[in-house]
Amino acid sequence: MTASIHFVVINMEIKKTRGRPRAFDRTQALELALHLFWAKGYEGASLSDLTSTLGINAPSLYAAFESKPALYREALDLYLAQQYEHIGALLAAAPSAREGLEAMLRGAAVQFTSPDHPPGCPIASGVLRCAEANAAIGELTAEHRRSTRAMMLARLQQGQAAGELPAQIDTQALAGFYAGVIQGMSVQAIDGASCADLQKMVDLAMQAWPA
Repeated sequence: MTASIHFVVINMEIKKTRGRPRAFDRTQALELALHLFWAKGYEGASLSDLTSTLGINAPSLYAAFESKPALYREALDLYLAQQYEHIGALLAAAPSAREGLEAMLRGAAVQFTSPDHPPGCPIASGVLRCAEANAAIGELTAEHRRSTRAMMLARLQQGQAAGELPAQIDTQALAGFYAGVIQGMSVQAIDGASCADLQKMVDLAMQAWPA
């Protein structure tokens, strides 16, 4: 084979390689969708927004994820798998219930204001109100908020059993209070609060800890 023919063959192979469609990365697509839902909300993220962000057309989106609600659920599952593991580890590693809850709140202040993603939390302040047609999506995020509160409650009950909290303290109400603080911090972050602002909120919230 002459040098010129050899060059043509190589050039053709390069063109073939460049012309192949890029493999679909499902995890990357879910992360992109999550950030879009995070920034615009479930109802605010249109089908056009999703296809543009994911770099696929509508038929391909439906083929991969079946529907917008299914895509939203799967994107949240990806996020929550990491979040629940992180929260569980924080609460379990803390030497006391108080330190566990404080670590959780201070970690939330950092996360809610991170420049790596939209402000706030897609669960703490996600889909608080929606159209009736999207009621199932609203209930989905509400259920995840209840799950986070349940993790906090379990740690508080453990602390109470260990004598860290007075027996008369209503741990259900205490868990609700600190869950409300986290949800409020998410809203404040969306409204522009800095990490330092949120840390000051944590300072005050921890002063409310039962003596």
